[in-house]
Amino acid sequence: MSKSKICSLTVTACALTVLLSACSLFKSSTSSPTAPPTTVTKPKEEEKKKEEKKKEEKAAPFNVPAFAREVKKDVYNVALFAPLYLDSVFTNGTEIPGRTLPRYVLSGLDFYEGAQLALDSLQQQGVKLNVFVYDSKSRTHDIGDLKKNKAFDNTDLIIAAVSAPEIQELSNIAKDKQINLVSATYPNDGGISENPFLLITNSMLRTHGEALHRYLQEAFSNKNILLFHKNSPFEKRLAADFKADYDKMQSGKKSRIREVVWSDAMTDSELSQFLLADRPNLCVVAALDETNAKAILRKLSVQTATYPIQVYGMPTWDVMKFKEPELKDMQIYYTSPYFNDKTDAYSRYITDYFKRVYKSRPSDMAFKGFELTWYFVKQLTDKGVYFNSGVNDPSKKVFNNLNYQPVYLKEGSTIPDYFENKNINIIQKNDSADVRMNFQ
Repeated sequence: MSKSKICSLTVTACALTVLLSACSLFKSSTSSPTAPPTTVTKPKEEEKKKEEKKKEEKAAPFNVPAFAREVKKDVYNVALFAPLYLDSVFTNGTEIPGRTLPRYVLSGLDFYEGAQLALDSLQQQGVKLNVFVYDSKSRTHDIGDLKKNKAFDNTDLIIAAVSAPEIQELSNIAKDKQINLVSATYPNDGGISENPFLLITNSMLRTHGEALHRYLQEAFSNKNILLFHKNSPFEKRLAADFKADYDKMQSGKKSRIREVVWSDAMTDSELSQFLLADRPNLCVVAALDETNAKAILRKLSVQTATYPIQVYGMPTWDVMKFKEPELKDMQIYYTSPYFNDKTDAYSRYITDYFKRVYKSRPSDMAFKGFELTWYFVKQLTDKGVYFNSGVNDPSKKVFNNLNYQPVYLKEGSTIPDYFENKNINIIQKNDSADVRMNFQ
């Protein structure tokens, strides 16, 4: 860990102490509000306003009355949450034991640094913000304490790189106070429902399966789709979801899905019975962990000399390395809501900044922090607090085409339980750089 990055966290620790006292990173002038003059409303005017309100609610986007409101401000208040673990790192003042940061800190720190770079850049463009940075893993100032201290009373937007249970706590606050909450990294709804102010960016497994099934059915005219899973409750559920996508698909050209319940004891002869020589064998593997994924890949690699095989794995495969000699020539793909080949102007700017300031390369978390902060602050300054009707704005794209769609968990519901990013990329693993297959 470079000295400059350690210093950055030290500054962060000091800044958070101030911020938790309700000060902002970007201070703006404050003035006492003037009390509105007392008025007498006639009964007829009250009835008229009630009728207008009813009409507004009926016309509200996604049947959420708040989304129909235009709330624009000169200065917006943004709350940024990241797991910084400052209580654990700074046990003696601002000194880090051994001058080395624990690995569990780096992910949250990188997200914060990417977000901070976006905020600095936006400020240079004249954007006026009050930004409050909070450590989601703080033991002394947890989310419950922040709520009691009314830290969210004037918040216009929450961007959070958190998981359970923090996402549930923030969701309750966002719903209660009608604040848009961007869940930046957690690939789960955490059991949350009936909160249209929640935007899930890191798509859930169910959504990955839907996108992958659609891609396989539409991208290949002639194919043999095989679904490999172990006989475990979790993988069986993934397989059931995938087959449900097949049942729902309205297409006369769709190919049936052949289920393969895989185990370590399966022989090469048994496996070959599922494969065909005259068409691509599209093997979907439900294994999330590297050990089971590679076990299946090794079995399939034996068959590649006889059968054309393509393997499609889970989103967790993005960080896996398939360097084993027997896997060298295999065509391996995975799904992800994120793809950044780091050749665009934004990426070059971020990379140059990290090299110059931190003497290191930015991680994917740094790019995510920059992207979501930039995108949603731009939404605020353009459309106001309730930008939801135009949340998918391609003009504000940074790296990815974000595609937030309403999710209704109960049949017949008219108000979304939340919004989820449905943009899924099919990406091929490559020795030098991964390649996106489905361009959007």
